[in-house]
Amino acid sequence: MNLASLFGTLGTGLGLVRALPQLVRLLRACQAHGVSVDTAATSAIVSFGWAVYGLLTDQPFVSLATGSSGLIFSAITIFALRYGRRVREFKIAPLWLGVVLLTGLLTRKAGLGILLPLSVLAANLPQLWVAFKESSLADLSLGTWLLSMADGLVWGGYALSQGDIPILIYAVLQLVTSGLIVAARCLRKTKSLSPKGLN
Repeated sequence: MNLASLFGTLGTGLGLVRALPQLVRLLRACQAHGVSVDTAATSAIVSFGWAVYGLLTDQPFVSLATGSSGLIFSAITIFALRYGRRVREFKIAPLWLGVVLLTGLLTRKAGLGILLPLSVLAANLPQLWVAFKESSLADLSLGTWLLSMADGLVWGGYALSQGDIPILIYAVLQLVTSGLIVAARCLRKTKSLSPKGLN
């Protein structure tokens, strides 16, 4: 097994499980405190865009990982809405759906190769905003965002081995934004455990 196949296999595995902790947490808690429905929906859109990019560039690992991730993010979106989030919270998702569709239809892999790496910002920034704005992050899965950091590292290795700049840019942005979300979640948990936070 060569290096690209190793990273691709790891990335595919992460794609299959990355969002599962958030879905499980929602289903167990039946609440969605601290979960950005805009991020979940945008992540689904972006994941399906990457699946198409993987098909167009003959990278089946990319398609399998992101396609399965897209299905899980779609389920998170549905359950987050069911458990308290509101449709009016969609700000980026509808816009990004139009942008990804137009880019894919008009420019195919060249345009998607430029747009999709930046899409991680469109997907993760709403969650980062919610993480710093809302008082309770009780239902935000730390596991999903730690796996998202690992996702960035693994796909970074894959991109370096393949020489795929769009995937490398995605990987760096995924690692940084997911790391900030993890930091916000950990800081919020630490504050809530302190005597002042218990009041």
